[in-house]
Amino acid sequence: QVQLVESGGGLVQAGGSLRLSCAASGRTFSSSGMGWFRQGPGNSRVFVGGITSSSATSYADSVKGRFTIFRDIAKNTVYLQMNSLKPEGTAVYYCATARDGGVYLFATAYDYWGQGTQVTVSS
Repeated sequence: QVQLVESGGGLVQAGGSLRLSCAASGRTFSSSGMGWFRQGPGNSRVFVGGITSSSATSYADSVKGRFTIFRDIAKNTVYLQMNSLKPEGTAVYYCATARDGGVYLFATAYDYWGQGTQVTVSS
């Protein structure tokens, strides 16, 4: 059974940092692109960033320069390092596996999703 488990969320002050982890089990995801999305209160799920199977990364403009995505293939885990957090970053953060090795803006391009982890940024 394929499973993604996010961890690392919590409460942080504006300007602070958090590192989210997404641990995959059930199969090896080294050949899959991985995406991070977030969903704030009353909002739809939006793309934050992603990493391809060849470890190329892409980010939403709103987080570019502050967030970094990297993967540890041996641990089958992808990370989202978030620095200089802003209150508008308060959301549930999800990781997901792409249907191929790429990274895509749209949630429909991803087949497996984690349960999400809450990030709250206080002002």
